[in-house]
Amino acid sequence: MKYQTIAGLLTLTLLYGCSSSDKVVPDVPPSQLYSESQESLQSGNWQTAIKKLEALDSRYPFGAYSKQVQLNLIYAYYKSDDYAMALATSQRFVRLNPTHPQIDWVLYMRGLIYMAQDRNFVQEFVGMDRSDRDPEPAKSAFADFKKLLKRYPNSLYAKDAKKRMESLKHRIADYDLATADFYLRRKAYIAAINRAQEIQKTYPDTQAARKSIPIELKAYQALGLKKPIERTKKLMELNPVK
Repeated sequence: MKYQTIAGLLTLTLLYGCSSSDKVVPDVPPSQLYSESQESLQSGNWQTAIKKLEALDSRYPFGAYSKQVQLNLIYAYYKSDDYAMALATSQRFVRLNPTHPQIDWVLYMRGLIYMAQDRNFVQEFVGMDRSDRDPEPAKSAFADFKKLLKRYPNSLYAKDAKKRMESLKHRIADYDLATADFYLRRKAYIAAINRAQEIQKTYPDTQAARKSIPIELKAYQALGLKKPIERTKKLMELNPVK
């Protein structure tokens, strides 16, 4: 008797779950479901849009709306701060549709997603400078924007991508500067010199490049290398920190 009661409750629970799901995303024609998802997107109701788009994606993976549904999902996931799903969906789209006419937009969005992952809202809110945090998302964003500019120089998104690359360049250079300073403080002088010189070579027009020269000088002084010390002093004079 007890087994029957538990089984009955389980059945009711499953039925209720299915019923709730059906209420959220009813079994309607794809054209209607797509239209409803568009309305949700336009009104900024991201979670509702995602549920409807996911239903379309799973029910009609090869339907007339399939590619646009995936593009809309990338945007909806991004706007709802679900960066993991936004990234996975954009990567899948690029892999399956390498020649799609909106690939430039997907690359642009993927760059934005990586930038969002790199951002630390708590640190920004309290004004903390954490240039030492992992720069991999920033590097990935930079790579996607660079790919966009190379492949689609006339894209509508090229101008903004270029501006964002400039910001990302300084972000990555600042991380390398923090790393060079860390090596110096740990008395890993050769590593500090190598990282400083890499900054100067790769990001010569950044403040980080100028700030890396004193680090290089201190490392040479610690090693007692006279000629590199004199050369680096001259380099500092030509590139003062602004």
